[in-house]
Amino acid sequence: MERVTGERLYGELAGWFHLLTAPEDYAEEAEVYRRVLTETSTIPVRSVLELGSGGGNNASHLKAHFAMTLVDVSEPMLGMSRRINPECAHVCGDMRSVALGAAFDAVFVHDAVGYLTTEAELDAVAATARAHCRTGGAVLFVPDFVAETFRAGTEHGGHDGPERSIRYLEWRWDPDPDDGVYRADMAYLMREGAEVSVAHDRHELGLFPRQVWIDVLERAGFEARYLTEDLSDGDVLDMVAGRARDAAGG
Repeated sequence: MERVTGERLYGELAGWFHLLTAPEDYAEEAEVYRRVLTETSTIPVRSVLELGSGGGNNASHLKAHFAMTLVDVSEPMLGMSRRINPECAHVCGDMRSVALGAAFDAVFVHDAVGYLTTEAELDAVAATARAHCRTGGAVLFVPDFVAETFRAGTEHGGHDGPERSIRYLEWRWDPDPDDGVYRADMAYLMREGAEVSVAHDRHELGLFPRQVWIDVLERAGFEARYLTEDLSDGDVLDMVAGRARDAAGG
């Protein structure tokens, strides 16, 4: 998940991440994730594995409730997370294949799951989640969109720091509505002192129907359900939650 076609944000531009999207902006949605994980699980949730943790924005809130282990394929992004989450364990690894040899009460996968563009990749991540989740524990996948909710459009934002600032424009569109993949082209304006530089980044993201998400978790050994949550800013979270069944299916 690194490199226009290669997601430069997770490599050379990672140092700008917390100005692009600030940790404090995640408080409301992180509380939703905490609630869904604890309500889905039939065991107490004390430890959570986050796959595709990125710069650690969600973890900066969830760590108040859980012991967090954070896994991401990008070492630069893990470096950003370590700055704000030094008490969390950080592991560089691919969510499709990482094997920690440990079990957790819940597994959380935020929008990094969007970079998976085939159902086989989704199956691999779900299998990783099940391998690390205790029976009765919870899993939660939160893609930016499912096929039924995708909408083309633009968004903009960014933040100011003490010495530098960033503004971005995201243009979200679907070049081929039949291939299950959409594109987010990002333009970044980065200011350091009086100097401003510009970068273009392209993200290719998967788009799967709700039923596919449910089927993927069911195949991996979870009892799955789809749910949504309205946020105060008007955004709607699409979530697929599951409870880990035992070997007998209970």
